[in-house]
Amino acid sequence: MLNNIGLPGLLLIAVVVLVLFGKGKVSALMGEVGKGITAFKKGVNDGTKEIETQTAEAAKDVTPAEKAAEKDKV
Repeated sequence: MLNNIGLPGLLLIAVVVLVLFGKGKVSALMGEVGKGITAFKKGVNDGTKEIETQTAEAAKDVTPAEKAAEKDKV
């Protein structure tokens, strides 16, 4: 159903939305959508950094505990 909309259909929908809600409300809504996208991207980046940090900390010491104890004695 949505595959058959095309450019004229999208323009008609945009005009109807502008008439119903007005330029100010549509502008404010798009601003909020932009803020939401920015917050989502920031959250994804923070999550990725956190995972990389945890992985790096886990990879720092790969020596088994027994060998580490022997190394400290020497």
